[in-house]
Amino acid sequence: MKFELIQLPYANDGLEPVISKQTIDFHYGKHLLNYVNTLNKLIEGTKFENAPLEQIVRESDGAIFNNAGQVLNHNLYFTQFSPNGGGEPTGKLAEAIKSTWGSFENFQKEFVAAGTGLFGSGWVWLAKDKDGKLSITKEPNGSNPVVKGLTPIMGFDVWEHSYYLDYQNRRADHLNALWRIIDWETVGKRY
Repeated sequence: MKFELIQLPYANDGLEPVISKQTIDFHYGKHLLNYVNTLNKLIEGTKFENAPLEQIVRESDGAIFNNAGQVLNHNLYFTQFSPNGGGEPTGKLAEAIKSTWGSFENFQKEFVAAGTGLFGSGWVWLAKDKDGKLSITKEPNGSNPVVKGLTPIMGFDVWEHSYYLDYQNRRADHLNALWRIIDWETVGKRY
């Protein structure tokens, strides 16, 4: 199976001012493209050549794991945003968040704290288990909650390449700004 660069559901400047066109051009157009191309080269002739992306992440290690994880993570990341995003989740996802954290505001605080507290590069995820129970996970580097048997619902990238052009070293500012572009309909469908 040959992986391809996903198509963004918005224009490269569609998430401004939260994420600039310049950041999208580098983050999506260069970083993600490189992960996709590298993964395709690495899996050629291996048992992963025709495997789905999540299986590769669950079962691989080393360079294949790193690149597959980053492709999966970025595919979920870039497709969870909308120029018309923001607000709060509704329906079953909203109920599950309130049941777990008491309020959406408490969830946001814990999520941002997890992202700012992750040392180095990685991801903070809202994930669910097979029973629908939600949790916040911190994954180093290119890891993803699928390695723990969880389903990723929403992820914030805390690698510096995702925010440095727009926020420099202000990771918390970046994480807090992302709430304004979350497409809760997409995230809710993942739940």
